[in-house]
Amino acid sequence: MRSFGRVVDEVLRQSDIVLEVLDARFIDETRNTRIEKKAKILIQVINKCDYVEKNALDEAKKKFENCVFVSAIKHYGMTMLRQKIKDLARKHKIHNPKVGVVGYPNVGKSSLINAFKGKASARTSPEAGFTKGKQLLRIGNDFMMIDTPGVIQKGDDEFLVLKGAKNPYSIEDPDVAATKLIIEQKDFIKNVYHVDVEDPEKTLEDIAFKLHMKLKGGYPDTERAARKILYDWLTVSRNQPQRL
Repeated sequence: MRSFGRVVDEVLRQSDIVLEVLDARFIDETRNTRIEKKAKILIQVINKCDYVEKNALDEAKKKFENCVFVSAIKHYGMTMLRQKIKDLARKHKIHNPKVGVVGYPNVGKSSLINAFKGKASARTSPEAGFTKGKQLLRIGNDFMMIDTPGVIQKGDDEFLVLKGAKNPYSIEDPDVAATKLIIEQKDFIKNVYHVDVEDPEKTLEDIAFKLHMKLKGGYPDTERAARKILYDWLTVSRNQPQRL
């Protein structure tokens, strides 16, 4: 893992309680052990829970000491998350705790912060030690939230595109990510493209032919096919519940 960005470091340093936002569809892939070790008090917020079946969530919950399942966009689980923050602050005798939000791109950090905003929140005056442009939100009488999410960057196009954090039409080598997807999501490939999945490279070529994506000379345009496969996968994974 590359070094933390400056914003992530500051969020961790200034937070009494850290919310590590995870994607319910990719819980292990969106965890960061360095954050988990550096946080003073940690709550894993497993977002987008409405995309995953309940039995998978029940199994995932066994991995964590403090976790809450939410859908930040739909405001599911937000009352439970607020209560968890209050309970931990009380347990550790922290008055007016500062709460920071960190996680990988596209896991829903900003949506989570926005879900806390509204009538129950109000901006406070800047405090000593806070970077210019970063402010605190008072969330009712319970706690204060740092309104800038800490974005963990991971310079791996393959990782980012498969998790929906990067456009498949913008990466340099889509073949690598598509091949990994073919290996890991065989049922998806079979159901969508109706091809054999025993040999990933041949599968990619077969899909290119099926989609009528060819280069001069009749060779399969695997790069274009790879981008289409990745796009189809992201469209499905964002809109349908999945088993973990």
